[in-house]
Amino acid sequence: MTCHACGAHLSANVRFCHKCGAAVGGGQTTGWRVGLPWGVAGAAIGALVAVMAIRVGGGSPPAEATTLGGPVGLRPPDISQMSPEERATRLFDRVMILAQAGKQDSVEFFLPMAIGAYDQMPALDSDARYHVGLLHLAGGDAPGALAQADTIQKSVPTHLFAYVLRAHAFQQQGNRQGERRAYADFLKNEAAELSRSRPEYADHQNALSAFRAEARRQQTERRPAS
Repeated sequence: MTCHACGAHLSANVRFCHKCGAAVGGGQTTGWRVGLPWGVAGAAIGALVAVMAIRVGGGSPPAEATTLGGPVGLRPPDISQMSPEERATRLFDRVMILAQAGKQDSVEFFLPMAIGAYDQMPALDSDARYHVGLLHLAGGDAPGALAQADTIQKSVPTHLFAYVLRAHAFQQQGNRQGERRAYADFLKNEAAELSRSRPEYADHQNALSAFRAEARRQQTERRPAS
């Protein structure tokens, strides 16, 4: 059996290619990923753009990202020599860049690879679960993002990433009450959480700043006129 994406020889019963990470089985996705309209993921784009501002240093996407197209003719990178964490990060970055560019077919092509890469990691910390939640948002899977938020909060009850994921997931679902509550909870716990100097907060400083601005805007809009 060979990989449909890169042509590498594969062992029997494998789910992903060891060389490029492509899903085995003709590259078709299953479950909630099939036929998802891009418009469902639109509510999360603000968060994704903020993440990518950090990931690509605030400048233009790398040349590799700007030339990515759909599955046809795609040349995935050789990730066989990367650690599980490096593979997950590489695929996360790719999905976020593609989501920012609005390349629906490519997002849906790489999304199961990215989520599968995180599944292969021995353990997920809050930062990794935040990434998985953003991937679910990119695929329009709000319940999946909420599940990651719940798991983060079980470990760290006031972790800011849980509120970010909830706000955007509720936004996708049209749950305005839940969305506003997530914004309010973020503002309520932000100062105490930032004082703990968690490394993941520094890594996502721009995304948190953008979310804070939106939370404050939401709060101001709800105040009755004097």
